[in-house]
Amino acid sequence: MTVHRGLAIGLVVVAAVGLSGCSLLRGDSGGLPAPSRSASATPTASPSAPATSDADSEAERLRESASPRPPTAAPSQASMPAPTISTIPDGTVLAEADVTSPKGSVHFHYRVVAAGDSYAIEYSGFTSTLPVPVGVMLIDKAPAVGDGITAHGVGDHQLGGPTTTPAPTASTPLTGSSYDPSWLGTIVTYSDASSDPSIPVEIGPGKVLSVNSVRWSVPARTTNVHPVDGGARSGANGTVSATTASGAPASYVIAPDDLIANVADRFGISVEALIWLDPDLRVYGDQQWLYEGTTINLDPVRR
Repeated sequence: MTVHRGLAIGLVVVAAVGLSGCSLLRGDSGGLPAPSRSASATPTASPSAPATSDADSEAERLRESASPRPPTAAPSQASMPAPTISTIPDGTVLAEADVTSPKGSVHFHYRVVAAGDSYAIEYSGFTSTLPVPVGVMLIDKAPAVGDGITAHGVGDHQLGGPTTTPAPTASTPLTGSSYDPSWLGTIVTYSDASSDPSIPVEIGPGKVLSVNSVRWSVPARTTNVHPVDGGARSGANGTVSATTASGAPASYVIAPDDLIANVADRFGISVEALIWLDPDLRVYGDQQWLYEGTTINLDPVRR
């Protein structure tokens, strides 16, 4: 059932910074993105509420956006079950391999294991004949040996300096890797040297020493959240910007005048499930408008 724009559902969700480090409240220039209301639209005041100035109304909208409230689903969605997804037993190995640099200077073993609702990567048996510290990380797009890294990836860790005695096992969390870490297709070994003109260029700071593909074996997850696009409608006129391998909607770009309840209704899920899929989601005002131009996630395994 379509939720009308006039219905206030009293929901505000605390913003969080995702892996990309970009808040949903901010555009590329650092300012607030355009609200999903059109410029000519103004919230309708409650009959019992006194008239307010435009400045007061804007201050109230900003205050509403900044003040977290408990999620409250629309009445028509109250019977929907709470969103769930199955867990992977702790200690389950999802990826494992030995790594040797092309010239044989660096050796180590790694494995990725399930740890609660996230994952950890363990590094063991590290040896190196290079005269510089060596770091390692997981990323999605593979660079080439000899390239310079421009940013540090997931599971970033300094393995150590030159040693012929295998280093002790070290573990680091895959922070920000989501429910399915298999998008991290490459493990990169690099020079973690400091700036020093005496260090050869090929092992200078940030130089890529080795690039290896990661072979994942991630158990299938089960969930009771299955978004299906019911088509554009009032308060939910955005576009599906990506789909899963099965063709289900995976992400959605918010359009002007989109409301959170209408968007949830378009995809046949509850407001609670939409928030569960998007912990960073923000709304503003009593009408619960969404921020125009931002992209929200609809894929449970990428949550």
